[in-house]
Amino acid sequence: MADDEITVLLVDDQELVRSGLRRILRRKDGFVIVGECSDGSEVPEAVAAHQPDLVLMDLRMKRVDGIEATRLLRARSGPPVLVLTTFDDDELLSGALRAGAAGFVLKDSPAEELIWAVRATARGDGFLDPAVTARVLAAYRASPSPRQERAADKLTARELEVLCLIARGANNTEIAEQLFISEVTVKSHVGRIFTKLDLRDRAAAIVYAYDQGLAGPQ
Repeated sequence: MADDEITVLLVDDQELVRSGLRRILRRKDGFVIVGECSDGSEVPEAVAAHQPDLVLMDLRMKRVDGIEATRLLRARSGPPVLVLTTFDDDELLSGALRAGAAGFVLKDSPAEELIWAVRATARGDGFLDPAVTARVLAAYRASPSPRQERAADKLTARELEVLCLIARGANNTEIAEQLFISEVTVKSHVGRIFTKLDLRDRAAAIVYAYDQGLAGPQ
C-alpha cells in the first residue's frame, strides 16, 4: 500500500450506499477501502483489524447507531470519524459532534465534495458541510453542555486570530497566507489552542468558536 493512500472503513447499513461510496473513493484517486460494516456494533472490531486512517460513518443504523459507535471509537483514541448524513439530521449531527466526530458531509453531496471531505478529515482538518453547519451548531448550542471558559481568558491574541480563521473553514496553508506567517508556526498555534482549550480536533474548535461568538454563520 502506498504511503500517500488514505485507508477508509465504510459504515452504513445499506449495501447500495456502500457500493456508491466504493465507486467514488477509488484506489486510482488515492483511497483504499479496507473494510465495511453494516452496523455500529461491528466498528470496534473492524477498526482493530484494519487500522483505517478514517471511518466514514452513517448515523442511522438499527442496533448501534453512528453516535454511539463514534463515542466508543473516540474514547479509545480511534481514527477520525467523518459522518454521513441526510439534510434533516440536525439533532443527530449535533450529537455526533459531541461524541467526537471530526466532521460531517451530506449523502447527496457531489462526489468531488465527498473526496475533499475525506482528504481533509484524514489529514486532521475536519470538514463541516456548509449547507447545514449553521443549523447543526444551533442545535448543538441548544443542548446542555459544560460551561466553558472564555477563549480570551486562555488564548493569546494571535491564537484567537488562528481560532477565528479555523472557525471560518481555513486550513493551515490559508491561515499562514492570511496572517503572513509560516505553516510551521500555524501548526504550533493550532496545537497550543487544542491543548489550552482541551479540544480534540478542528471540528471541536469550530464548535467552540461558534459557542464563544468568534465566528458568524458560514
